[in-house]
Amino acid sequence: MSEIRIETLGCRLNQIESEATAQFFTDAGFSVSMEGLTSSSDTDETTLLSIINTCTVTQKAEQKARRLIRLMLKKFPSAVIIVTGCYAQLSEKQISEIDPRICVIGGQMKSRLSTVPALLKETKETVDWNPLSFAKSIKKNITSAPQLKPGFPEDSFKLSATSFLSHSRASLKIQDGCNNNCAFCAIHIARGHSVSIDVQTAIDRVQELEAKGQEEVVLTSVNIGQYRGEYNGEYYNFTELLALLLAKTNKIHFRISSLYPDVVDEKFCRVISDDRVQPHFHISVQSGSSKILAAMNRPYSVQSVIDACKRLNMAKNKPFLACDIITGFPGETDEDFEQTMHLCKECDFAWVHAFPYSERPGTVAVTMKNKVPQSVSGERAKTLTDWAVAQKIKYVEQFIDTEHKAVLETVKRPMALAAGGKQSRFIYHAVTDNFIHCEIISDKQIAANQMLKIRLTKVLSERIKKGGDIESSAEFL
Repeated sequence: MSEIRIETLGCRLNQIESEATAQFFTDAGFSVSMEGLTSSSDTDETTLLSIINTCTVTQKAEQKARRLIRLMLKKFPSAVIIVTGCYAQLSEKQISEIDPRICVIGGQMKSRLSTVPALLKETKETVDWNPLSFAKSIKKNITSAPQLKPGFPEDSFKLSATSFLSHSRASLKIQDGCNNNCAFCAIHIARGHSVSIDVQTAIDRVQELEAKGQEEVVLTSVNIGQYRGEYNGEYYNFTELLALLLAKTNKIHFRISSLYPDVVDEKFCRVISDDRVQPHFHISVQSGSSKILAAMNRPYSVQSVIDACKRLNMAKNKPFLACDIITGFPGETDEDFEQTMHLCKECDFAWVHAFPYSERPGTVAVTMKNKVPQSVSGERAKTLTDWAVAQKIKYVEQFIDTEHKAVLETVKRPMALAAGGKQSRFIYHAVTDNFIHCEIISDKQIAANQMLKIRLTKVLSERIKKGGDIESSAEFL
């Protein structure tokens, strides 16, 4: 049983911040679990604190958070429930009213989680445990102080981990918040204005990861194009930061979490041509219709998406290119959707994350007319996803019988036992340089978090069609 339980919903930034939170608690001597909670999980009276890091990108994300909060209250009857993240930032009152054992720490003040371990340790040592009393103590000592600078994330890069409890590949948050005002998006409201980690801190943290044996680091952000980090009295953009990180390290590989197309200029492509930058790029697109992009208030054109994909294909050999698409944005016609399909086909994306438009309170799109019925937006998302599934299968097929470097992740299922009771076959998951997720069954016992050579052996088409996270079988070389 664990004293601290942490649940994470949403983006990779949330995952990093949860990992960092876990590290603060383990450093303070607490046992921490990040294993997912389900309705079949046992009731656990030893858990003192359960933290949920929430998302607000869609209505479904908020509904999932509420279900999980109520499940935590049921499964951990002696625990205080801390709700943080984007949903917590936007709906503090609604969440607080669910139960008195709940404490809300808004997403923009998430760094204050780092002070909870000391308060919990002091409380455990001085008084008998009472979750209601500790909830009041959190509110008095941690959450009552006003935000340092309203509208800006508070000490945003404090939650940065160099050891990882539930992820094999390291991540580094380099930018938070967003200065854009896209019509559909509440994230810029929840996370606040753009802030960036300073260049030297980024260098120090990547060098520390490399020294600890990490083979790859994922550089994450809300809007990487808004990165502006200070270094020796000057400000560096993301391209300049990446070039410096490559120059200041020797072995570690870099993966970029997501990109706006306007970041992909000639200088950027010269930098990513380095072999230590992984050939995998996720581009924020949202629509292939110029009319819809304008209505969304997106700061790029359809042509800039096409140009970015062409440059990426020239800079790297057969990169994995993916994108996000919103279907059914207000005013989207059948013709607009056809233009989106045409763009995806012209760019030959290996994957498309398509999802129906979800109305977010406080955004401009709420007031827009010509709403698209959910049945139509859902059908469009399905059409695009069906196409994307075929694209992923096609992409993986071209790499069968080819060799790759891949980061070995944890064993995903229990080890099988031989007749004599000895450990026999091991099942590993690995991610290749070009983001193909592989399953390897082997007699070898190998520690996770290594970069090894593998050969892809078979496309797992049925798993891809069912939405599974494993796309190919492979073997060690």
